[in-house]
Amino acid sequence: MSSVLETRGLCKSFGALTVAEQINFRLEPGSRHALIGPNGAGKTTFVNLLTGRLAPTSGQVFIGGQDVTALPQAERVRRGLGRTFQINTLFKKMTVLDNVALGVAERLQVADQIWQPARALKAVRDESMALLELLGISADAGLRITDLPYGKQRLVEIAIALGLQPKVLLLDEPAAGLRHAEKQDLSRLLRQLRDDHLSILLVEHDMEFVMG
Repeated sequence: MSSVLETRGLCKSFGALTVAEQINFRLEPGSRHALIGPNGAGKTTFVNLLTGRLAPTSGQVFIGGQDVTALPQAERVRRGLGRTFQINTLFKKMTVLDNVALGVAERLQVADQIWQPARALKAVRDESMALLELLGISADAGLRITDLPYGKQRLVEIAIALGLQPKVLLLDEPAAGLRHAEKQDLSRLLRQLRDDHLSILLVEHDMEFVMG
Protein backbone atom coordinates (compact mmCIF):
# COMPACT_ATOMS: atom_id res chain seq x y z
CA MET A 1 0.00 0.00 0.00
CA SER A 2 1.45 3.38 -1.02
CA SER A 3 1.76 6.10 1.60
CA VAL A 4 -0.47 9.16 1.43
CA LEU A 5 2.36 11.36 2.71
CA GLU A 6 6.08 10.71 2.64
CA THR A 7 9.40 12.51 2.98
CA ARG A 8 12.82 11.30 1.87
CA GLY A 9 16.01 12.84 3.21
CA LEU A 10 14.20 16.07 4.09
CA CYS A 11 16.52 18.80 5.38
CA LYS A 12 16.10 22.46 6.27
CA SER A 13 18.79 24.89 7.34
CA PHE A 14 18.66 28.58 8.18
CA GLY A 15 22.23 29.66 7.61
CA ALA A 16 24.42 27.57 9.90
CA LEU A 17 21.41 26.35 11.92
CA THR A 18 20.06 22.96 10.85
CA VAL A 19 16.45 22.59 11.96
CA ALA A 20 15.49 19.42 10.06
CA GLU A 21 18.03 16.80 9.06
CA GLN A 22 17.51 13.72 6.89
CA ILE A 23 13.85 13.13 7.84
CA ASN A 24 12.42 9.95 6.32
CA PHE A 25 8.73 9.69 7.14
CA ARG A 26 5.69 7.74 5.91
CA LEU A 27 2.00 8.20 6.73
CA GLU A 28 -0.26 5.36 5.61
CA PRO A 29 -3.91 5.74 4.49
CA GLY A 30 -6.28 6.01 7.46
CA SER A 31 -3.49 6.07 10.04
CA ARG A 32 -3.16 8.28 13.11
CA HIS A 33 0.29 9.49 14.15
CA ALA A 34 1.60 11.98 16.70
CA LEU A 35 4.81 13.96 16.29
CA ILE A 36 5.89 14.93 19.78
CA GLY A 37 8.62 17.14 21.21
CA PRO A 38 9.24 20.27 23.28
CA ASN A 39 8.85 23.81 22.00
CA GLY A 40 11.67 24.66 19.62
CA ALA A 41 12.23 21.06 18.51
CA GLY A 42 11.35 21.86 14.89
CA LYS A 43 7.86 20.33 14.75
CA THR A 44 6.18 23.29 13.07
CA THR A 45 9.11 23.66 10.68
CA PHE A 46 8.51 20.06 9.60
CA VAL A 47 4.80 20.77 9.00
CA ASN A 48 5.70 23.89 7.02
CA LEU A 49 8.00 21.78 4.85
CA LEU A 50 5.22 19.26 4.27
CA THR A 51 2.70 21.93 3.25
CA GLY A 52 5.05 24.02 1.11
CA ARG A 53 5.07 27.02 3.41
CA LEU A 54 8.83 26.49 3.58
CA ALA A 55 11.08 25.12 0.84
CA PRO A 56 13.51 22.38 1.94
CA THR A 57 17.26 22.82 1.67
CA SER A 58 17.31 19.28 0.27
CA GLY A 59 15.13 16.19 0.15
CA GLN A 60 11.67 15.43 -1.22
CA VAL A 61 8.01 15.47 -0.20
CA PHE A 62 5.47 13.08 -1.74
CA ILE A 63 1.66 13.11 -1.61
CA GLY A 64 0.00 9.94 -2.84
CA GLY A 65 3.30 8.78 -4.31
CA GLN A 66 3.80 11.92 -6.39
CA ASP A 67 6.71 14.30 -5.82
CA VAL A 68 5.27 17.67 -4.73
CA THR A 69 8.50 19.23 -3.46
CA ALA A 70 8.36 22.06 -6.00
CA LEU A 71 4.60 22.64 -5.76
CA PRO A 72 3.09 25.65 -3.91
CA GLN A 73 0.81 25.37 -0.88
CA ALA A 74 -2.45 25.73 -2.80
CA GLU A 75 -1.63 22.88 -5.16
CA ARG A 76 -0.76 20.60 -2.24
CA VAL A 77 -4.15 21.39 -0.71
CA ARG A 78 -5.81 20.38 -3.99
CA ARG A 79 -3.93 17.08 -3.82
CA GLY A 80 -5.40 16.34 -0.41
CA LEU A 81 -3.23 18.00 2.23
CA GLY A 82 -5.13 20.01 4.85
CA ARG A 83 -3.80 21.67 8.00
CA THR A 84 -4.58 23.79 11.01
CA PHE A 85 -2.16 26.33 12.44
CA GLN A 86 -0.52 26.73 15.84
CA ILE A 87 -2.11 30.21 15.94
CA ASN A 88 -5.48 30.20 14.20
CA THR A 89 -5.92 32.09 10.95
CA LEU A 90 -9.67 32.66 10.91
CA PHE A 91 -11.55 35.66 9.49
CA LYS A 92 -12.46 37.05 12.89
CA LYS A 93 -15.11 39.57 11.83
CA MET A 94 -17.00 36.99 9.78
CA THR A 95 -19.44 34.42 11.13
CA VAL A 96 -18.58 30.82 11.91
CA LEU A 97 -20.68 29.65 8.96
CA ASP A 98 -19.07 32.08 6.54
CA ASN A 99 -15.58 30.94 7.54
CA VAL A 100 -16.39 27.30 6.88
CA ALA A 101 -18.38 28.10 3.72
CA LEU A 102 -15.39 29.82 2.14
CA GLY A 103 -13.37 26.63 2.41
CA VAL A 104 -16.17 24.47 1.04
CA ALA A 105 -16.82 26.92 -1.84
CA GLU A 106 -13.14 26.86 -2.76
CA ARG A 107 -13.12 23.07 -2.94
CA LEU A 108 -16.30 23.07 -5.05
CA GLN A 109 -14.66 25.67 -7.31
CA VAL A 110 -17.47 28.17 -6.91
CA ALA A 111 -15.66 30.69 -4.69
CA ASP A 112 -14.84 32.95 -7.66
CA GLN A 113 -18.29 32.70 -9.24
CA ILE A 114 -20.35 34.37 -6.55
CA TRP A 115 -20.93 37.99 -5.57
CA GLN A 116 -23.01 37.10 -2.52
CA PRO A 117 -21.84 35.34 0.67
CA ALA A 118 -20.66 31.77 0.04
CA ARG A 119 -23.26 30.45 2.47
CA ALA A 120 -26.02 31.60 0.08
CA LEU A 121 -25.33 28.62 -2.20
CA LYS A 122 -27.42 25.71 -0.94
CA ALA A 123 -24.81 23.00 -1.56
CA VAL A 124 -22.17 25.06 0.22
CA ARG A 125 -24.46 25.95 3.12
CA ASP A 126 -25.69 22.39 3.62
CA GLU A 127 -22.20 20.92 3.66
CA SER A 128 -20.89 23.67 5.93
CA MET A 129 -23.70 23.15 8.42
CA ALA A 130 -23.10 19.39 8.36
CA LEU A 131 -19.46 19.99 9.31
CA LEU A 132 -20.47 22.30 12.15
CA GLU A 133 -22.93 19.66 13.33
CA LEU A 134 -20.19 17.02 13.24
CA LEU A 135 -18.01 19.21 15.45
CA GLY A 136 -20.86 20.10 17.80
CA ILE A 137 -20.89 23.84 17.06
CA SER A 138 -23.84 24.22 14.67
CA ALA A 139 -25.62 26.40 17.26
CA ASP A 140 -22.81 28.94 16.86
CA ALA A 141 -23.10 29.18 13.05
CA GLY A 142 -24.36 32.79 13.12
CA LEU A 143 -21.83 34.10 15.64
CA ARG A 144 -18.79 36.09 14.66
CA ILE A 145 -15.45 34.45 15.36
CA THR A 146 -14.61 37.22 17.83
CA ASP A 147 -17.62 36.16 19.93
CA LEU A 148 -16.44 32.55 20.28
CA PRO A 149 -14.28 31.15 23.10
CA TYR A 150 -10.85 30.11 21.90
CA GLY A 151 -11.62 26.40 22.16
CA LYS A 152 -14.49 26.71 19.70
CA GLN A 153 -12.33 28.78 17.36
CA ARG A 154 -10.04 25.75 17.20
CA LEU A 155 -13.01 23.61 16.17
CA VAL A 156 -13.94 26.09 13.43
CA GLU A 157 -10.45 25.81 12.00
CA ILE A 158 -10.74 22.02 11.94
CA ALA A 159 -14.14 22.35 10.23
CA ILE A 160 -12.56 24.49 7.51
CA ALA A 161 -9.80 21.94 6.99
CA LEU A 162 -12.32 19.08 6.79
CA GLY A 163 -14.37 21.09 4.31
CA LEU A 164 -11.50 20.72 1.87
CA GLN A 165 -11.99 16.92 2.12
CA PRO A 166 -8.30 16.22 2.70
CA LYS A 167 -6.63 12.82 2.53
CA VAL A 168 -4.20 14.03 5.20
CA LEU A 169 -5.04 16.38 8.07
CA LEU A 170 -2.08 18.05 9.79
CA LEU A 171 -2.96 19.44 13.21
CA ASP A 172 -0.23 21.78 14.45
CA GLU A 173 -0.49 21.93 18.27
CA PRO A 174 -4.31 22.09 18.27
CA ALA A 175 -4.41 22.01 22.09
CA ALA A 176 -2.22 25.12 22.48
CA GLY A 177 -3.95 27.77 24.59
CA LEU A 178 -6.89 25.53 25.52
CA ARG A 179 -8.19 24.97 29.04
CA HIS A 180 -8.27 21.43 30.40
CA ALA A 181 -11.97 20.93 29.66
CA GLU A 182 -11.51 22.27 26.12
CA LYS A 183 -8.62 19.85 25.56
CA GLN A 184 -10.83 16.98 26.66
CA ASP A 185 -13.56 18.07 24.22
CA LEU A 186 -11.04 18.33 21.37
CA SER A 187 -9.55 14.94 22.20
CA ARG A 188 -13.02 13.39 22.16
CA LEU A 189 -13.72 14.96 18.77
CA LEU A 190 -10.51 13.68 17.20
CA ARG A 191 -11.27 10.17 18.38
CA GLN A 192 -14.65 10.43 16.65
CA LEU A 193 -13.07 11.22 13.26
CA ARG A 194 -12.96 7.55 12.28
CA ASP A 195 -12.54 7.68 8.53
CA ASP A 196 -10.41 5.12 6.70
CA HIS A 197 -9.85 7.71 3.97
CA LEU A 198 -8.46 10.36 6.34
CA SER A 199 -4.95 10.17 7.80
CA ILE A 200 -4.08 12.46 10.71
CA LEU A 201 -0.69 13.76 11.82
CA LEU A 202 -0.96 15.43 15.22
CA VAL A 203 1.92 17.72 16.19
CA GLU A 204 2.05 18.37 19.94
CA HIS A 205 4.17 18.79 23.06
CA ASP A 206 1.29 18.15 25.49
CA MET A 207 1.87 14.48 26.30
CA GLU A 208 -1.35 14.04 28.27
CA PHE A 209 -3.35 15.23 25.27
CA VAL A 210 -1.41 13.00 22.86
CA MET A 211 -1.73 9.86 24.97
CA GLY A 212 -5.47 10.50 25.38
